[in-house]
Amino acid sequence: MTHVLVARQDNLGDVLLAGPCIRAVAAHASHVTLLTGPNGRPAGELLPGVDDHLTWRAPWIDPEPPPTTAADTGAFVAEVRRRAPDRALILTSFHQSPLPLALLLRQAGVPWVGAISDDYPGSLLDLRHRVDGDPPEAVRMLTLAEAAGFRLPPGDHGGLALRRPLPDSTRLTGGGPYVVVHPAASVPARHPSAEWSHRLVRALIAQGHRVVVTGARIERELTRQVAGGTGIDLGGRTTLAELASVLTGARVVVAPNTGAAHLAAAAGTPVVSLFAPVVPAARWAPYGVPVALLGDQHAPCRDSRARTCPVPGHPCLDRVDPAQVCRAVAELAEPDSAGFRDRITG
Repeated sequence: MTHVLVARQDNLGDVLLAGPCIRAVAAHASHVTLLTGPNGRPAGELLPGVDDHLTWRAPWIDPEPPPTTAADTGAFVAEVRRRAPDRALILTSFHQSPLPLALLLRQAGVPWVGAISDDYPGSLLDLRHRVDGDPPEAVRMLTLAEAAGFRLPPGDHGGLALRRPLPDSTRLTGGGPYVVVHPAASVPARHPSAEWSHRLVRALIAQGHRVVVTGARIERELTRQVAGGTGIDLGGRTTLAELASVLTGARVVVAPNTGAAHLAAAAGTPVVSLFAPVVPAARWAPYGVPVALLGDQHAPCRDSRARTCPVPGHPCLDRVDPAQVCRAVAELAEPDSAGFRDRITG
């Protein structure tokens, strides 16, 4: 049996999408170390199959990169050398290079390294994997594990999953069914305006739903505005594990392209995905659960990877009719859709 280091060093959602790959590795390895950046570490702590964690801010990946110094990279190399993994799989998005990390892992003495790489890796990679087409990101990463000889065990559904049990969130949500609206994303191009999200909350409540509004601590002003006087505002009031519990208990989650949407998918909850087309929905939409994909996927910002909407009025999302979202919620809340979570979690 082997000690395998699996690296995914960007954000929460990216780490959650690595879950099937990690479980495939864990089915055949004696020990799995997950290397994340600080932004993704909380998600990694929720993933089945991980034995321990290593956190390091990669200067070529992190959105707020630290200076590249010999002291910093040297300390990282020394820590990997101390842990002495036998193999390493480097998971990256299509626009990220695995080669800087591969170089550091070689310096740390890791004897075998695999990654998806279009660039010539020289002696940095033992496995240079290629992926045809544009599969969902979770599938793309899983193919690397399979190419390295790690396959999901029989009975594993191949979707996203969370460690159980999760904390009890009843004290936060109260009794009775509810729908979650998560209004924010990490960059403004990917989420609708606060005004639009508030109109959506009012429309859902008018349809008879209890609405829980979620968000991070830095988003408390946004969640307060979106919840208004009628929604339940949980902005800044949950840990990531508690948020996962809140999403697990929801009938449906309404969210833009953000980590919370992937967390809902990992919880097995249907998602109404308000998806701005700055990145491809085929790759980044919530994976493995019933999804209603809303938003103009042919807007001028398509595939631009814009962080701020380049089109006045943010029409790809703010022109979605809240009534359309309400209809999607009603359809996904049907027993056949809700029951889907019982087949993918556990």
